[in-house]
Amino acid sequence: MTSFIIELIVALILIYFLARKWPIPLLKVAMAKQQEQIRASLDAADQARADALAADDERHAVLEETRRTAQEIVAQANRTAEAVRISAQARGQAEFERIVGSAEAEVALARQRAVEEAASRLGEIVMDVAERVIAREVNAEAHHALISEAVSALNADATGSAAANSGARQ
Repeated sequence: MTSFIIELIVALILIYFLARKWPIPLLKVAMAKQQEQIRASLDAADQARADALAADDERHAVLEETRRTAQEIVAQANRTAEAVRISAQARGQAEFERIVGSAEAEVALARQRAVEEAASRLGEIVMDVAERVIAREVNAEAHHALISEAVSALNADATGSAAANSGARQ
């Protein structure tokens, strides 16, 4: 039995040394694989971080370009609005001047008609007064030259005062 115990002890020692040597290389191989996977994961993470930074930089560049474009659009819109405002103001001023000119022409024409009508009526009144004063009828055809001269003098006087009024307004 002692030999059996000795053989058993020797067998256990052999199994111990064999088991110890055999799993170690397998563990080293497994650990090397694990290290390689971890290294690959770290490299992939570094690459992903670099890609994310590049994408962030690109996003910032696109955002800045968009801001510049928006500012240019706003500036162009302001220039267009100013041009439209100036154009509308010029059209309004031209329309105002046209209306004022038309009104002045109408006033001058109405004044001329009024002067002519007043001169005609004045001639009739003068003739009527003269007939009453003289107590006889004055012949209008015989004194036509005198009446025309009086009407012309009234017209000249009215035209001169109308020109003076126009010059005073401007």
